[in-house]
Amino acid sequence: MRSWTIEEWRRPGPTARQRSSDLWTGFAVAAVAVFSLFLLRSTGYYHSDHAPAIPEQIFWAVVTTLPLAWRRRFPDVVAVVISVCFIIAQVRFSQEQMITTYALFAAIYTLGAWGPDRQRARIVRLVIIAVMFAWLTVSYALYRDIIAVSTSDASGELPQFWSAIFVGYLQNVVYFAFTYLMGDAAWHSVWRRHQLEEQAAELRAAQEAAAGRAVLDERVRIARELHDVVAHHVSVMGIQASACRRALTKDPDKAVTALTAIEHGARTAVDELRRMLGALRASTPVAVEGPVAGIDRIEEIADRAREAGLEVHFGTYGEPAALPDSLSQAAYRIVQESVTNTLKHAQAGTLDIRVRYLAGELELDVADDGRGGTGAGSSGMGLIGMRERVTVHDGTLEAGRRSTGGFRVRVRLPYSSSTVGSTA
Repeated sequence: MRSWTIEEWRRPGPTARQRSSDLWTGFAVAAVAVFSLFLLRSTGYYHSDHAPAIPEQIFWAVVTTLPLAWRRRFPDVVAVVISVCFIIAQVRFSQEQMITTYALFAAIYTLGAWGPDRQRARIVRLVIIAVMFAWLTVSYALYRDIIAVSTSDASGELPQFWSAIFVGYLQNVVYFAFTYLMGDAAWHSVWRRHQLEEQAAELRAAQEAAAGRAVLDERVRIARELHDVVAHHVSVMGIQASACRRALTKDPDKAVTALTAIEHGARTAVDELRRMLGALRASTPVAVEGPVAGIDRIEEIADRAREAGLEVHFGTYGEPAALPDSLSQAAYRIVQESVTNTLKHAQAGTLDIRVRYLAGELELDVADDGRGGTGAGSSGMGLIGMRERVTVHDGTLEAGRRSTGGFRVRVRLPYSSSTVGSTA
């Protein structure tokens, strides 16, 4: 989303409702100006022997106020037109100078509040104000006698003529300064509201992106779980099926045992797939229902590997500690993936699984006597998945061929002895 500077930003133009409102306002102000003209004529205000005929005075009252009907659509043009007509009307001694004065201030205010080009709006307003003060000075010079007559009843504490001039300048300074500053204040108010709306939109977009990333991260995590589950159980089932095929005619009892293991592995895999796919179908991150595989179930992995025909040595060393659920599950999946790689790629006969509780660290050691494969399947999620799990828990991973033959995976995962329960 583009971030505008205060000078680059352009205020959106008026809405259809605002344009309609301006149109009716312009006609209404013009009508009030004509009515004011007749009131002023009737009371004798601004009377002059040089005043034009009534039709011309009506004309100047209308053309000086009617442009307000387009004040927000063309603020600069309207301000210039009204200013020019205002001065000409005074030159022609038109008696309506009250409503037209307000129309002039409204036009200058609108240019400050709605001018699309800030620099041009600023220059046009300053030029108009400068011209008005110049005309005020000229009018004082041209009509000094009229001013002197209009102040003939003065008290006399100060010079009559100069007091009238000072009052005129002071009034105009206050009016024009107020109009100029109020126009700028209105424009800046809209600018600040635009900034808040833009920031709110950016915040909403960031929240949506964060929610999308959370969903994606959760799906990637579940996909990794699916890989581990499918790869492990299918590998065990494949080995058991091979053993069953070889023993079917020679040792039926052994074949039955292998088939039972295949059946159990298939059910377990289907159950885990069902609950994880249920989580994948959800539109938001959800907790996977069912028992969570943790470090206390690592012995089940050893049993399945043993059923698959491997000679398995499993041991737990040290005083077991209460681990966070996320770390316990990561330990289970790391051992499961290591055993899966052994079953699929190593062609090993012996497997050694050791779990050690050290001072503030959990060590997982899985070694085989196979041909020392890479530890990664064709999907590329073997060691990569382990490394991601280890990185999440700030642990270390060592994986490679052993000097005595075979492959070894050793992982150390730090934990705090005071941390108990779920941190997932």
